Amino acid sequence: MDDLTTALDTDLLLLDDQATDADRAVRDRVRGFVDGALLPVINDYWERAEFPFDLVPAFAALNVAGLAIEGYGCPGMSRLAAGLVSVELSRGDGSFNTFSGVHSGLAMGSIAMLGSEEQKQRWLPAMARLEQVGAFGLTEPDHGSDSVALSTTARRDGDSWVLDGRKRWIGNASWADLVIVWARDEADGQVKGFVVERPDGDPPGYSTTLITGKIGKRAVWQPDVVLDGVRVHDDNRLAECHSFKDVNRVLSATRAGAAWEALGHAIACYEIALTYAKRREQFGRPIAGFQAGADEGSPRCSPPSRTCSLLCYRMATLQETGRLTGPMASMSRRPPRGWPGRWRSTPETSWAATGCCSSTTSRGTSPTWRSSTPTRAPTTCRR
Repeated sequence: MDDLTTALDTDLLLLDDQATDADRAVRDRVRGFVDGALLPVINDYWERAEFPFDLVPAFAALNVAGLAIEGYGCPGMSRLAAGLVSVELSRGDGSFNTFSGVHSGLAMGSIAMLGSEEQKQRWLPAMARLEQVGAFGLTEPDHGSDSVALSTTARRDGDSWVLDGRKRWIGNASWADLVIVWARDEADGQVKGFVVERPDGDPPGYSTTLITGKIGKRAVWQPDVVLDGVRVHDDNRLAECHSFKDVNRVLSATRAGAAWEALGHAIACYEIALTYAKRREQFGRPIAGFQAGADEGSPRCSPPSRTCSLLCYRMATLQETGRLTGPMASMSRRPPRGWPGRWRSTPETSWAATGCCSSTTSRGTSPTWRSSTPTRAPTTCRR
């Protein structure tokens, strides 16, 4: 059963026709990495709650860091290709996709959208090569969805800023080279962005504590961060961030990523269930040949993934033409009403998981015989 998680390339609605050759080339590179490098080892990392640092060089060689950002050594791929990167990584493991999304979408995206030309030239090329890894420090212990009310403060002191506050669930922040910290300027009350550099480890006043005991996203490190008088030179203040409205531009541009990740999980659940149902024999024939196997292995899995596919592909088109709005992206993250058996942690990833996993329940929930995705998919990813 070692190849149970190998991609089947199911495309029931022929959506691949909308992709260009360049889009498909990006997808195929990432798919090869997932099947050949990520899936064979990720379960062990997941069990130990460790990040697979050894995979970062191979991932860097794919030349996908930075996604749709143009220039500065970034690939400048289409929005569809960027979505397909997330799908393929999520098909393998949601933790690794979070690492990628935080680095490319949130950290690099913040610099690309809100940095000065000098700041882009200073940081983006190394980040595109994954020589430097980024983190995105927005969420706080008391402000998750209510991030606009963040309480971390920034106080101007000569040619520097002094940051004080706490952040929570900040992916990559315990080992990233650059951490984008969002803080409220004590002088004008507006939220501004600061790049905390960690070339030699934690700067004075910066400390992290890994959040442990997670039931999902276990292979990505998401620590609590304490900022106690952290000094940042004014050159590291994102020049074009003047209020939370600017922060929201970054969030709006990356919100669609949650739907692409959900699609990757749904595809993995469907394909694993389908492969298993064709191989597992009971009463002298594969269980896929029985009505129960057909009902559980396909209709309860594939319709949600098809719906999610249509939403994601449409979002890519709208985003490419500059017409995607925040409400549109948010709508794509919600499942259609009426799908049975939801796991409520994140409803979007439950569309396919429950129906598909029900066809493999005789094998239990041990990760040793299949991808890390099905049992890990329905988990909250807070960045």
